[in-house]
Amino acid sequence: MIRHKLLLLGMTETDDFEKADFILFNTCAIRENAENHLYGELGQVKGIALRRKDLFVAISGCVMQEEKPVRYVLNHFPFVSLVFGTNNIDAFYDLLEESIKAHATYVDVRSQPTALVESPEEDTNGRTSRYTAFVDIAYGCDKFCTYCIVPYTRGKERSRKKEDILDEVRFLKEKGYRQVTLLGQNVDSYGKDFGDKYAFADLLEAVAQTGIERIRFTTPYPSDFNDQVFDVMAKYDNVMPSLHLPMQSGSDAVLKRMNRRYTRKEYLDIVHSLRERLPDVYLTTDIIVGFPGETDEDFKQTLSLCEEAHFDGAFTFLFSSRPGTPASRMKDDTPEDVKHERFDRLKDLIDKLSEEKAKTMVNTIQEVLFESVSRKDPSRISGYDRHGKLVHVKGDVSLIGQIRKVRILESHTYSLVGEIVND
Repeated sequence: MIRHKLLLLGMTETDDFEKADFILFNTCAIRENAENHLYGELGQVKGIALRRKDLFVAISGCVMQEEKPVRYVLNHFPFVSLVFGTNNIDAFYDLLEESIKAHATYVDVRSQPTALVESPEEDTNGRTSRYTAFVDIAYGCDKFCTYCIVPYTRGKERSRKKEDILDEVRFLKEKGYRQVTLLGQNVDSYGKDFGDKYAFADLLEAVAQTGIERIRFTTPYPSDFNDQVFDVMAKYDNVMPSLHLPMQSGSDAVLKRMNRRYTRKEYLDIVHSLRERLPDVYLTTDIIVGFPGETDEDFKQTLSLCEEAHFDGAFTFLFSSRPGTPASRMKDDTPEDVKHERFDRLKDLIDKLSEEKAKTMVNTIQEVLFESVSRKDPSRISGYDRHGKLVHVKGDVSLIGQIRKVRILESHTYSLVGEIVND
């Protein structure tokens, strides 16, 4: 959104700090190393800012909703011109004007959000792709998982109005976009602040009925799911058969300490319900290794759940303590070498499961939306099939933006190689 606003001011982008007149750091508080990365980047900019008094440096995002990082920035990086959080992004132009007038660091971090944007963007120049777009459906989080800082920095869950979301999707479709991804911290909680627990299923169906060619959504919260969502996924061909369903742990004891609001059995029941309706669904997850108090038995339960759910991929993380969260105050006496050994065992299992699924796709025909030139091989064009699997083919840039049938020739752990099938 901020990038879009800057482009509307007539600015152009550069990757070179030395050439920039305006530098904006957009931060995320979910993991602590992201905060440390910000300080490192500010250190690189410091020398430039001391030489160029006209350089404007701003910091936004949910890290700036925390008092400690804001104080650190003010004390160590006085050249920063503007600091603001997630709850006043819509007031960006006013903040920019006020900070220029102030001739000093201007800080505006609000604990309560301003009104949500209720209309689609009038221009698509702020989008990073001409063919795929993210559409926010809700903001904030009410779950308060003990390891997570998000509810403290992004506020309570707030849903956008259904018609405003649909207007944005229709607008994107008219502009030639082929895929939208519905976004929210917990997308399947959508509408509960309106008092409607089935609102997300209704919204997903309405988006499907716009006729846009591909629909994805992320990230859902397991216990907020209901079978109506899976019914919609099975009913509409333009809702992609892929789901990212964060598990975090396979142990009930660890899930309880995490304040995750489901049990191992309840999670598996959701997986079985999903696979009954969509047998070919591509299922991925998030898993935290080494959460405070995790025992060998707890970890074994995580491994066994992975095998029973038969995940097609997973984002795996070593527990990273975030100051200000309840988990940061929990006793953690598991040696680091034990945590790393568990992490490696989990990664090996996920790789094995991913390879098994990838091999079943060889010699099949998949529909792929091509998005870019391959970073590793300029002679290849890359895109994603309906399941969200990365596919590479030999081709030129004319393929970008097209949905083409591809015969899969090779499988790799996290990508596929194929050839275009000419109808």
